Amino acid sequence: MGAKESTAPEKYPAKPINVIVPFAAGGGADIMARALEKSAQKHLGQPLVVLNMVGGAGTIGMNEMAGAKPDGYTIGVIGVNVILQPLYGETRYHYPTALEPVVKVVSSPTVLAVLADKPWQNLNDLVSYAKANPGKIKFGHAGLGTTIHLTGEMFAKEANINIVQVPFKGESEALASLLGNHIHFMLGNPSALREHVKSGTIKVLGVAEDKRLTISGFENVPTFKEQGVNVAFDFWIGVVAPKGIPAAEKAKLAAGLKEMINAPEFNKNMQELGMVVEYLGPVEFKDRWIADNEKLTKMIKETGIADVIKAQKK
Repeated sequence: MGAKESTAPEKYPAKPINVIVPFAAGGGADIMARALEKSAQKHLGQPLVVLNMVGGAGTIGMNEMAGAKPDGYTIGVIGVNVILQPLYGETRYHYPTALEPVVKVVSSPTVLAVLADKPWQNLNDLVSYAKANPGKIKFGHAGLGTTIHLTGEMFAKEANINIVQVPFKGESEALASLLGNHIHFMLGNPSALREHVKSGTIKVLGVAEDKRLTISGFENVPTFKEQGVNVAFDFWIGVVAPKGIPAAEKAKLAAGLKEMINAPEFNKNMQELGMVVEYLGPVEFKDRWIADNEKLTKMIKETGIADVIKAQKK
């Protein structure tokens, strides 16, 4: 009697896994993906292949993720803009439903920074000055419609002040403008500001998180909430897959990624980048996704930011 032909499914993963990053090399999402890439063979048994697909404020890469075969061999690294983009206008896919969360990896906190020689010692000083000088305060951020821009608009709304937003093509441009005294404050990630905080050219007045940071050099910065301004937003970066990835493959991915994320070297790398490692599994990450969708929809409606973006595009 001849041997039966094996019909057992191949063990996942049986080949390298493509990781789409919808942003340029060198940014937070890209560096995070490449840090995961280093230990993928050890924890998943196959390498991760990072593919940068840039353009359309992340939508080109997200379209590629959403349209990929849901077999576990194409995944993506994405931030909160997966929720934001469809709120600003029509997109090829409705990303929150065309993609599904696998794991949350890190949070990228937002801090408010001013030049060290400015008289403001805390947020209340800045708010008082803005109230006495309506429309005179300019704040810089990394781009129109980004979560950092949104944080600034929420700050203005909650503090009841009239300030002017100045968009740049990234944090480095906003920082150069702050250092040149062309704007009064900027909102950005601690990693972009660390050296200037260390040298004493910049001071940080607040962090837009629920709790104080553990990042070196920023531990003593009070939150916005501590200073009476009810603004806190967790700008997360996580791993997603096309909708319909089989449960077994998703579980294997999540388990392997958890090992990679919890590795001491990965934590050290993220800390140096000014990011906070905060693993959430598929269920918890989905809950966060749903809660943030509700929160951001409300924020965009209240700030009128979608109208500002439409006007800029005309």
